[in-house]
Amino acid sequence: MRILIVSDAWAPQVNGVVTSLTALVRELRGLGHQVKLLSPADFRSLPCPTYPEIPLVWDLWRVGAAIRDYRPDCVHIATEGPLGWAARRWLVKRGLAFSTAIHTRFPEYVSTRWPWIAPRWGYAFLRAFHRPSQAVLVTTERLREEFASWDFARLQLWRKGVDTVLFRPDGRRLRPALPVFLYVGRIAAEKNLPAFLDLDLPGEKWVVGDGPQREALQRQYPQVRFLGYRHGQALAETYQDVAVLVFPSRTDTYGLVMLEALACGTPVAAYPVAGPLDVLLPGQSGVMDEDLRAACLAALTLDRERCAELAAAQSWHASALEFLALQPLIDGEPAVLGEALAEG
Repeated sequence: MRILIVSDAWAPQVNGVVTSLTALVRELRGLGHQVKLLSPADFRSLPCPTYPEIPLVWDLWRVGAAIRDYRPDCVHIATEGPLGWAARRWLVKRGLAFSTAIHTRFPEYVSTRWPWIAPRWGYAFLRAFHRPSQAVLVTTERLREEFASWDFARLQLWRKGVDTVLFRPDGRRLRPALPVFLYVGRIAAEKNLPAFLDLDLPGEKWVVGDGPQREALQRQYPQVRFLGYRHGQALAETYQDVAVLVFPSRTDTYGLVMLEALACGTPVAAYPVAGPLDVLLPGQSGVMDEDLRAACLAALTLDRERCAELAAAQSWHASALEFLALQPLIDGEPAVLGEALAEG
């Protein structure tokens, strides 16, 4: 099958959406499917004003031709950015089916950065985008219930996974004598990073990642080690070296970094909110508490082998099969979509 995935988020960006799509493309190709990812790399773009690492495509008139030339059997739109809107518009105009996904709590993120924008406006924006989608993919049952309460339709569960070959325990590595508490992710307002950095904890605090708040937070917290981006084996070794992953966000839809840490045997401390509640098994793979410091200290006592065992059950292969089962085809016939594209 010829699968087209449209995403405004792609390498060299580093975030959960890119991680998920990279793994999905790899697994789909491993299953014998042809996959093309239509991303900003295929177009001209400008940096996003508040997130310069995020490119915004501006020659959007080329999107339709790119879809038509590839002649896909099914189309998945992964993001609600300019590229996603352009693909959506072209497909809707021709009456062609497609799926979409909700990867982030966009309304909450917007309200965090611009408090005068009410979340209900963000949800109205998302509803408009996803309304014509034949399958709106969400990561957890909790999210499906939440978005259903905001009148979203055709919500389907697509669970994420973890690369258990890369992210695994390594008992040969020696962790520092004093505990190291780690944050991995974007350094941005919506991630609530000061809630972690302000904690009085033994040992050290490390931060892996980058983003618009990095310079300010480095000046404010000189005792914290800001390590920048780490990828692949270097990231896995960082997880293996630390005592606890701290996940201070209250707005993430899932939090893939939690699964990565657990697969390396590293327990997680977090708030009891959506995301951690869907990933962590309390008292076994993580500790969730409104007192984040208490959660961090309690997580030090958890069994690292049990953490890795629980994460190993969630593979990207299973996630890819679930994704495939949810993709709509025109009248159930892949060829029909190709014919429609050839005409338009």
